[in-house]
Amino acid sequence: MLEIGTKAPDFSLPDQNGEIHSLEEYKGKKVILYFYPRDNTAGCTTQACGFAERYPQFLEKNAVVLGVSKDSVASHKKFEEKYELPFTLLSDTELSCIQAYDVWKEKNNYGKKTMGVVRTTYLIDEQGIIVKAFGKVKAADNPAQMLEEL
Repeated sequence: MLEIGTKAPDFSLPDQNGEIHSLEEYKGKKVILYFYPRDNTAGCTTQACGFAERYPQFLEKNAVVLGVSKDSVASHKKFEEKYELPFTLLSDTELSCIQAYDVWKEKNNYGKKTMGVVRTTYLIDEQGIIVKAFGKVKAADNPAQMLEEL
Protein backbone atom coordinates (compact mmCIF):
# COMPACT_ATOMS: atom_id res chain seq x y z
CA MET A 1 0.00 0.00 0.00
CA LEU A 2 1.04 3.56 -0.59
CA GLU A 3 2.04 5.69 2.37
CA ILE A 4 -0.23 8.22 4.03
CA GLY A 5 1.02 11.75 3.46
CA THR A 6 2.40 11.02 -0.02
CA LYS A 7 1.13 12.45 -3.29
CA ALA A 8 -1.39 10.12 -4.91
CA PRO A 9 -0.24 8.89 -8.34
CA ASP A 10 -2.13 10.54 -11.19
CA PHE A 11 -3.89 8.35 -13.72
CA SER A 12 -5.67 8.62 -17.03
CA LEU A 13 -8.37 5.96 -17.41
CA PRO A 14 -11.66 5.54 -19.31
CA ASP A 15 -14.92 5.39 -17.37
CA GLN A 16 -17.98 3.26 -18.11
CA ASN A 17 -18.89 5.68 -20.94
CA GLY A 18 -15.41 5.70 -22.48
CA GLU A 19 -14.61 9.22 -21.18
CA ILE A 20 -11.07 9.69 -19.85
CA HIS A 21 -10.61 10.75 -16.21
CA SER A 22 -7.50 11.80 -14.33
CA LEU A 23 -6.94 12.44 -10.64
CA GLU A 24 -5.88 15.98 -11.50
CA GLU A 25 -9.43 16.91 -12.55
CA TYR A 26 -10.70 16.26 -9.01
CA LYS A 27 -8.41 18.81 -7.32
CA GLY A 28 -10.44 20.72 -4.75
CA LYS A 29 -12.54 17.65 -3.88
CA LYS A 30 -11.92 14.69 -1.63
CA VAL A 31 -11.57 11.47 -3.62
CA ILE A 32 -12.55 8.02 -2.43
CA LEU A 33 -10.57 5.79 -4.78
CA TYR A 34 -11.54 2.19 -4.29
CA PHE A 35 -10.06 -0.81 -6.06
CA TYR A 36 -12.13 -3.96 -6.44
CA PRO A 37 -11.55 -7.33 -8.14
CA ARG A 38 -14.48 -7.76 -10.59
CA ASP A 39 -17.81 -6.37 -11.73
CA ASN A 40 -20.92 -8.39 -10.86
CA THR A 41 -19.37 -10.56 -8.16
CA ALA A 42 -21.04 -10.77 -4.77
CA GLY A 43 -18.57 -8.71 -2.71
CA CYS A 44 -17.99 -6.11 -5.41
CA THR A 45 -21.71 -5.65 -5.95
CA THR A 46 -22.29 -5.24 -2.20
CA GLN A 47 -19.53 -2.64 -2.00
CA ALA A 48 -20.70 -0.71 -5.09
CA CYS A 49 -24.34 -0.67 -3.95
CA GLY A 50 -23.21 0.55 -0.51
CA PHE A 51 -21.41 3.48 -2.11
CA ALA A 52 -24.43 4.15 -4.36
CA GLU A 53 -26.81 4.16 -1.39
CA ARG A 54 -24.68 6.74 0.44
CA TYR A 55 -23.65 8.73 -2.64
CA PRO A 56 -25.69 11.88 -1.79
CA GLN A 57 -23.94 12.00 1.61
CA PHE A 58 -20.52 11.77 -0.06
CA LEU A 59 -21.46 14.66 -2.36
CA GLU A 60 -22.58 16.74 0.65
CA LYS A 61 -19.07 16.27 2.07
CA ASN A 62 -17.45 17.47 -1.20
CA ALA A 63 -16.25 13.96 -2.04
CA VAL A 64 -16.34 11.89 -5.22
CA VAL A 65 -16.32 8.12 -5.41
CA LEU A 66 -14.22 6.40 -8.08
CA GLY A 67 -14.24 2.61 -8.43
CA VAL A 68 -11.35 0.95 -10.29
CA SER A 69 -11.01 -2.60 -11.61
CA LYS A 70 -9.37 -4.29 -14.56
CA ASP A 71 -12.75 -4.95 -16.18
CA SER A 72 -13.50 -3.46 -19.59
CA VAL A 73 -15.47 -0.28 -20.27
CA ALA A 74 -18.35 -2.45 -21.58
CA SER A 75 -18.36 -4.56 -18.40
CA HIS A 76 -18.42 -1.41 -16.27
CA LYS A 77 -21.33 -0.04 -18.31
CA LYS A 78 -23.40 -3.18 -17.73
CA PHE A 79 -22.52 -3.13 -14.00
CA GLU A 80 -23.48 0.56 -13.71
CA GLU A 81 -26.80 0.05 -15.50
CA LYS A 82 -27.74 -3.16 -13.68
CA TYR A 83 -27.33 -1.56 -10.23
CA GLU A 84 -27.99 2.11 -11.19
CA LEU A 85 -24.60 3.19 -9.86
CA PRO A 86 -24.38 7.02 -9.69
CA PHE A 87 -20.59 7.25 -9.55
CA THR A 88 -17.66 6.74 -11.92
CA LEU A 89 -16.18 3.31 -12.61
CA LEU A 90 -12.72 3.36 -14.18
CA SER A 91 -11.42 0.62 -16.45
CA ASP A 92 -7.74 -0.27 -15.95
CA THR A 93 -7.23 -3.17 -18.35
CA GLU A 94 -3.48 -2.36 -18.59
CA LEU A 95 -3.15 -2.42 -14.75
CA SER A 96 -1.27 0.92 -14.81
CA CYS A 97 -3.27 2.56 -12.01
CA ILE A 98 -3.78 -0.73 -10.14
CA GLN A 99 -0.01 -1.26 -10.01
CA ALA A 100 0.76 2.42 -9.26
CA TYR A 101 -1.46 2.15 -6.17
CA ASP A 102 0.17 -1.16 -5.17
CA VAL A 103 -3.02 -3.25 -5.11
CA TRP A 104 -2.00 -5.98 -7.62
CA LYS A 105 -0.90 -8.82 -5.36
CA GLU A 106 -0.52 -12.55 -5.18
CA LYS A 107 -3.69 -14.07 -3.79
CA ASN A 108 -4.37 -17.54 -2.50
CA ASN A 109 -7.60 -18.85 -3.98
CA TYR A 110 -8.55 -22.30 -2.69
CA GLY A 111 -4.89 -23.24 -2.42
CA LYS A 112 -4.03 -21.90 -5.87
CA LYS A 113 -1.83 -18.82 -6.10
CA THR A 114 -3.01 -16.19 -8.58
CA MET A 115 -2.41 -12.48 -9.14
CA GLY A 116 -5.30 -10.13 -8.59
CA VAL A 117 -6.62 -6.89 -7.13
CA VAL A 118 -6.68 -6.79 -3.34
CA ARG A 119 -9.76 -4.79 -2.29
CA THR A 120 -8.25 -1.48 -1.17
CA THR A 121 -9.61 2.03 -0.59
CA TYR A 122 -7.69 5.30 -0.52
CA LEU A 123 -8.95 8.65 0.73
CA ILE A 124 -7.24 11.47 -1.13
CA ASP A 125 -7.56 15.08 0.00
CA GLU A 126 -8.32 18.20 -2.06
CA GLN A 127 -4.60 18.66 -2.87
CA GLY A 128 -4.08 15.10 -4.10
CA ILE A 129 -2.41 13.76 -0.94
CA ILE A 130 -3.27 10.31 0.44
CA VAL A 131 -4.74 10.89 3.90
CA LYS A 132 -6.08 7.37 4.60
CA ALA A 133 -5.38 3.94 3.17
CA PHE A 134 -7.32 0.78 3.91
CA GLY A 135 -6.13 -2.62 2.68
CA LYS A 136 -8.10 -5.86 2.51
CA VAL A 137 -11.31 -3.96 3.27
CA LYS A 138 -14.58 -5.72 3.96
CA ALA A 139 -16.88 -5.00 1.00
CA ALA A 140 -20.03 -4.60 3.10
CA ASP A 141 -18.45 -2.27 5.67
CA ASN A 142 -16.27 -0.08 3.43
CA PRO A 143 -18.84 2.52 2.23
CA ALA A 144 -20.03 3.37 5.78
CA GLN A 145 -16.40 3.36 7.00
CA MET A 146 -15.41 5.87 4.31
CA LEU A 147 -18.36 8.13 5.10
CA GLU A 148 -17.22 8.16 8.74
CA GLU A 149 -13.66 9.03 7.68
CA LEU A 150 -14.92 12.16 5.92
